[in-house]
Amino acid sequence: MSGLPNTSVAVAAASPECRSQAEALSERLSLPLLDDPAQSELVLWQGAERLELRQSGPQVPGPVFVDFVEGALGHRRRFGGGRGQLVAKAVGIKPGRIPTVVDATAGLGRDAFVLAQLGCEVRMVERSPVIAALLADGMQRGMQVPEVAEVLARMALQQADASRYLRELPAEQQPDVVYVDPMHPERTKAAQVKKEMVLFRRLVGGDEDDAELLAAALAAARRRVVVKRPRKAAAIAGPKPSLVMDGKSTRYDIYLINKDSAA
Repeated sequence: MSGLPNTSVAVAAASPECRSQAEALSERLSLPLLDDPAQSELVLWQGAERLELRQSGPQVPGPVFVDFVEGALGHRRRFGGGRGQLVAKAVGIKPGRIPTVVDATAGLGRDAFVLAQLGCEVRMVERSPVIAALLADGMQRGMQVPEVAEVLARMALQQADASRYLRELPAEQQPDVVYVDPMHPERTKAAQVKKEMVLFRRLVGGDEDDAELLAAALAAARRRVVVKRPRKAAAIAGPKPSLVMDGKSTRYDIYLINKDSAA
């Protein structure tokens, strides 16, 4: 993702009780700590319950945060479609085959959580330190709930540039699958995701280097690379996908490695 250097980001504490946490976050991310959050376009708001990303100004989207316990992920954890889900088929989950996965565009960790719930060991890579901080906060809170902690135990987070991370992986650490979900302005019409994408695009821009990431993923994956796309969007520049799985609004472009023919 390309950065947006003209978008200011700062840290603010929701209350005096949260000040020490905010100070530690500010120091770790090398971001200013503000008493008046309105002085920054985007604010990492450290509250007593969770960390949020907020946008300043009138008529802005609501806050973005990671929640593995309740909300959409909580519902999906309790009532999801199991191995019948399209993402499970796309990464090649089958009886007796649970692939290891690198999620190269972790974001808020939703797809990684679904795959981990299905038994995959998932290494999440997130380029943005701010988004990685939101994800780490959600994981820390989720670890307090035993049934969620069991899933999170199969997830690891690395804040890094995914292309470089994949290129530098030693052979013994290369995953079966590299999963890529590049940012796209028309990825979904869901209001919740629209809100997140508005803030994320302000924070990190678009995915102009997705072809470079695809090349690195193809070199690192042992079995396949899976790219999540809006159903009608063009494929990432590069080799043609080996096969495509279509959903209602999303599709998965699958690049098979070493002629792995399992779909």
